[in-house]
Amino acid sequence: MRLLIAEDDAMNRDMIARRMRWEGFAITLANDGAEALHLARTEMPDLILLDMGLPKQNGWEVARQLKSDDATRHIPIIALTAYVLPEDRIKGLASGCDAYELKPIDFERLIQRIHDLTSDPAAP
Repeated sequence: MRLLIAEDDAMNRDMIARRMRWEGFAITLANDGAEALHLARTEMPDLILLDMGLPKQNGWEVARQLKSDDATRHIPIIALTAYVLPEDRIKGLASGCDAYELKPIDFERLIQRIHDLTSDPAAP
């Protein structure tokens, strides 16, 4: 399974990427919102882990654009963020994110979310 990780903090990006690779995922990395949009459209990942506080275009705008595009609307998006207020979660889900996970990341929970969002309910 191919994941796009959009995270501007190099240490967080590296930590998330290493853990996801260890779990067997193929990883593409984006440093900002513009790069995340470009890579989502060209790489067509199976799922996107999206920091909401990205530079150039924030995660809310990236999610809105991807979900409004017929070519990318099917890609599940998990918001990864330090924005903890209930209204932030509402804003994230309203922008098109399929799930909203807080930092620091609970990796067991995140991995379960990834599998939940990418499993085929029609599969035996």
